[in-house]
Amino acid sequence: MDLSFSRFEADVTVVALPPDLAVLMVGVAARQAASPTAILQAALPALHMLPDRFVPPHGAFNLAVARLLARENPTEWET
Repeated sequence: MDLSFSRFEADVTVVALPPDLAVLMVGVAARQAASPTAILQAALPALHMLPDRFVPPHGAFNLAVARLLARENPTEWET
């Protein structure tokens, strides 16, 4: 069973969204961002800081590449 499909088929008609929909979406997003609830939520302080459980101690995702890229000054990121 072949479940693959061609993304660039010749007989597919391109459907563009009407510009009114884009204007509507921008208006909805702007009204949500300016709502009293959103403004209050943005002003609230963070209740707790999440611990960085998955961050490696050296801070680099790939230590070998980080050392290669920072040969001239490795003391900035190595502890």
